Amino acid sequence: MRRWTRYAALAALVVALAALAGCAAGSPRFMEEPAGFWMGVWHGLIIIIAFIVSLFNHTVHIYEANNNGAWYDFGFIIGLLISVGGCIGGGHKKRRRRKTDEWDEIGEKVEKRVRMGIDRWLEEKGERDDEWEEIGKKIEEKIKRELKDWADK
Repeated sequence: MRRWTRYAALAALVVALAALAGCAAGSPRFMEEPAGFWMGVWHGLIIIIAFIVSLFNHTVHIYEANNNGAWYDFGFIIGLLISVGGCIGGGHKKRRRRKTDEWDEIGEKVEKRVRMGIDRWLEEKGERDDEWEEIGKKIEEKIKRELKDWADK
């Protein structure tokens, strides 16, 4: 039963590739009228499939040479970015953002503990004046910079 399912899936893939190849660049229909913006988007979207088909069929191309110029190119780039660019950096940004959030949380905890330690130390000394407050702020800023530099390495 599984073998027939695989054959059916392979047959569906071949039919889909053949159908898409009919809409690929290099089709004789573009001899009459140049490809426009929407055909550029389509050709950009199917670029991977068109490339694979073009390896075996020399009449299929990934880019239509007979086009209306900049609008076709713009559509092609949009389609290309959607099909290829979408899978390149999709999950990477989420991981980077999550790591940054974790470092921010750690930095806040360290900052809170340093501030509490400085406040405790100042209260023990009984010297709670503006000069010591300024020193405490400088120490906090220095620790923040050092932690950020260390985290960025």
